[in-house]
Amino acid sequence: MAIIHQVLGSPGRDNALLVRVESGQRVTRLLFDCGDGCASDLSLSEIQAIDHLFFSHCHMDHIGGFDSFFRCTFHRSSKENRIWGPPSTSSILHHRFQGFLWNLAGEMSSTWTVNDIWPSEIRRYRYQLSESFKEQHNAGVHARSEVVLDDDDFTVSAIPLSHHGPCLGYLVREKPSINVSTERLAAMGIRPGPWMKDLKTDAVATDVTIDGKTYALSDLRSELLTETHGDSIAYLTDFLLDQEAFQRLSSVLADCDVVVCEAQYRHADVELAKRNHHTTVRQVAELAAAANCSHLVLFHLSDRYTKPQWVAMLEESRESFSRTRFPVEWNL
Repeated sequence: MAIIHQVLGSPGRDNALLVRVESGQRVTRLLFDCGDGCASDLSLSEIQAIDHLFFSHCHMDHIGGFDSFFRCTFHRSSKENRIWGPPSTSSILHHRFQGFLWNLAGEMSSTWTVNDIWPSEIRRYRYQLSESFKEQHNAGVHARSEVVLDDDDFTVSAIPLSHHGPCLGYLVREKPSINVSTERLAAMGIRPGPWMKDLKTDAVATDVTIDGKTYALSDLRSELLTETHGDSIAYLTDFLLDQEAFQRLSSVLADCDVVVCEAQYRHADVELAKRNHHTTVRQVAELAAAANCSHLVLFHLSDRYTKPQWVAMLEESRESFSRTRFPVEWNL
């Protein structure tokens, strides 16, 4: 299993994040935000393969490229069309859905589900292409915990952020994988066989016979099974990083493999960052260090700075957290 990520968009422009969760059996694609021009970084087939679209918030620079994404997927019926975001995402997207003249809609069938993530619940709405997206159908209210999407291979957690209105960060974690230790198997002198399938399942049988000898399944599980933690990646953008947020996020992000985080301002402009509910490169580096993250990827840079200043901002961040870099796609 593995998590592969790709930052979309260029420095100083709108950005987004594509995450591929590869289980070995399938690939699940998650898109976080969809700024202007971001979808152009992907092929048509890749866009059409995206399983979930998550919005941090609905400011123009995070949703401006939705029409390009929607043009490639509006009639998709081969898989579910699922969107997630903070409160009011559904009403904003409903206007986007209706922003076109649907002359052939009655001949096509496609369903779109939009999930508004509230503090204690998820309000779900459904829209039909065959109706030209005219009606907003209430698809239910569901209690929520930190995890908003629980897939067979991974989870997605929503992280409340402060940015002059509702905003969300997201944390993707692969579920642990359970494997049989071949070294322990050999040390016990037991040959592999069909019996091994019962080790990872809730088998009804309590014992298993191998080469004429009976073993308790519970003992074999204890001796042979090993748990490997999966990869993790966080997406954080457009937020005020005050002391309360710092303490909360350092706990939420503990031991995260990769944190893709906005870096709007150099630390000399920290007061400007506070007024606009953004962060500085030093602040996010200190957060990554406090959370014991493996890697910090800076993106969503302010165009108030020049390229040499961006490079200097990277170095400033590395003073607090050495494993900081820009997206490999940028070549800065």
